[in-house]
Amino acid sequence: MMKTNQKKKKINRADNISGYLFIGVAMIIFIMFTLYPVISAVITSLQKYKPFGSEWVALNNYVDAMKSSLFWKSIKNTVLYTIIVVPCSLLISFIISIMILPFSRKLQSVFKALYYLPGIASGVAIAVVWLWLYDSSPSGIFNRILGIFGAASQNWLSSSKTAMLSLILMALLSSHGSNIIIYMAALHGIDNTYFEAAEIDGATFLQKVRYIVFPLCKPTTLFLLVTGIIGSFQVFMNAYMMTGGGPDNNTTMIGLLIFNNAFTYGKYGLACAQAIILALVIGLLTMLQFKVMGDDIEY
Repeated sequence: MMKTNQKKKKINRADNISGYLFIGVAMIIFIMFTLYPVISAVITSLQKYKPFGSEWVALNNYVDAMKSSLFWKSIKNTVLYTIIVVPCSLLISFIISIMILPFSRKLQSVFKALYYLPGIASGVAIAVVWLWLYDSSPSGIFNRILGIFGAASQNWLSSSKTAMLSLILMALLSSHGSNIIIYMAALHGIDNTYFEAAEIDGATFLQKVRYIVFPLCKPTTLFLLVTGIIGSFQVFMNAYMMTGGGPDNNTTMIGLLIFNNAFTYGKYGLACAQAIILALVIGLLTMLQFKVMGDDIEY
């Protein structure tokens, strides 16, 4: 009996050690690539950074950030971009998912692969394609389409009237693959008995969507809304590659502003302060979304 207990203790001890080793690897990666950069950014945000001997300036970088008109303009641009892109992207993804749901599983897989295909490509490569589409010369694809209807050619990316619209259109037409796959998984998880009962009651297609599909997909919508807003507030590649923040900083997003302050102007302290403010804003928005939408989630 004693030997049996000792063997069990040894096995349990070995299992505990293995578990700690697995957790240790994840913790090391988390500390190196998440915790340390965050702590370093907080410390740097309180300094006037220099390669040798940074100067401690307390909250001056935060004050400078809050006083900067360009900072608030970048926030405004980012909020405008987010308000349009995120809800519209979710709506488009939801509609497409419902449209391809009646097809066979194989055909559904084909559609999901086609919609997800742009997500595999490099962001730079996609931006180059869109630069070609937005070519301001009469030979540009979009300008050719306008020419068919007798409209004048547009300087899509260099005009303050169309630059932001161009970035929004780019986002809406090239970023639905992941959302569609997640929505499809949620739709497949709905029990058919709900639809059978609705048919017996004479419910129309739109009534089924409103009273069955939408409520049961609400947890998925909340997840996609939270992750979509986080990603939208961190958007960088589109503005950097397509417009560089112009014209007149009308497409300067907060992510691009932080990048420029850090790597173009060498203001690492100011850039870190703006990054910390951005993180706090995203955190508050996430909490607000869970508060507003999370209380009445139907599982």
